[in-house]
Amino acid sequence: MTNPAYDVVAIGNAIVDILSQSTDEFIAAEGMTKGSMALIFDPAAADDLYSRMGPGQEVSGGSAANTIAGLAALGQPTGFIGQIADDQLGQVFAHDIKSLGVHFATPPATGGDPTARCLILITPDGQRTMNTFLGAAQFLPESAVDAETIGAGAILYLEGYLWNAEQSRDAMKRAIAMARDAGRKVALTLSDTFVVEGHRDEFFELIDAGQIDLLFANDNEVRAMMQTDDIAAAVKNLAARVPTLVCTHGPHGAEAHHADEHARVPAEPIDHVVDTTGAGDLFAAGFLAGQAQGRDLETSLRMGAICAAECISHVGPRPLADLKKLVASKLG
Repeated sequence: MTNPAYDVVAIGNAIVDILSQSTDEFIAAEGMTKGSMALIFDPAAADDLYSRMGPGQEVSGGSAANTIAGLAALGQPTGFIGQIADDQLGQVFAHDIKSLGVHFATPPATGGDPTARCLILITPDGQRTMNTFLGAAQFLPESAVDAETIGAGAILYLEGYLWNAEQSRDAMKRAIAMARDAGRKVALTLSDTFVVEGHRDEFFELIDAGQIDLLFANDNEVRAMMQTDDIAAAVKNLAARVPTLVCTHGPHGAEAHHADEHARVPAEPIDHVVDTTGAGDLFAAGFLAGQAQGRDLETSLRMGAICAAECISHVGPRPLADLKKLVASKLG
């Protein structure tokens, strides 16, 4: 087995986020559930919502892509696979991720749906309500997943959101087989409770078949997986089925389980929550960087908490501070 060129290769939605300050009243009037993520299936509906939003800020996003951006900021070599279209937003996404030093070679799609975009409404309490038009991202072909790139990553990191579309789901299944053939580890982030509700049985098939080495989830997703409101029991029972489980608890910190090892850390304190967009993604970046550096569970969790705190201190899902220096200063 050759040494991997990248610590993590991720497959996820290639999305450009459009962030706008909003109000609770606007969220309610639009019939949205505050703090949730809803899919928009019609490009005209996405354009209609965009026309009613306030001034927006365009920032490349996508859950797994945000994690990869965080890892790159921490100095870890990474790669990303995701489908963009041959349009302006596709060029924005490709430029942004390549500028971070991330390997990104997925050819843009011509014709068909435009590049995905996520319309994010941020209320004064920092909560984000996301409305996502997946566009070209959901049509990631199996041909975009090549054995050389997958085999070059020590960990293959899969975004649960992308499991909803049949074509991209088939591509990720192909990637899992390639990673296994190359002797690499596979990580999955569950992404959202609606993803769990739609694919719970499939995820357990993967887990029970030994195809998932590392599972990322928040407490709501763990509850949905185990179908119980008892979070302590849900975490315990899910941790017994997967080699490594990382569960985030928002302002109440995070915990990780690996075999008989267990660690829990509090959330990193900040003065003011500005925008929670991408907090879980950057937490995963910090944790994965810690693991790549040979850190123990507790230190890896702390790195995740530090990265998440930096993320929620400003608008947008990508880090603005020097994460490498920030983590070093916090860890001492």
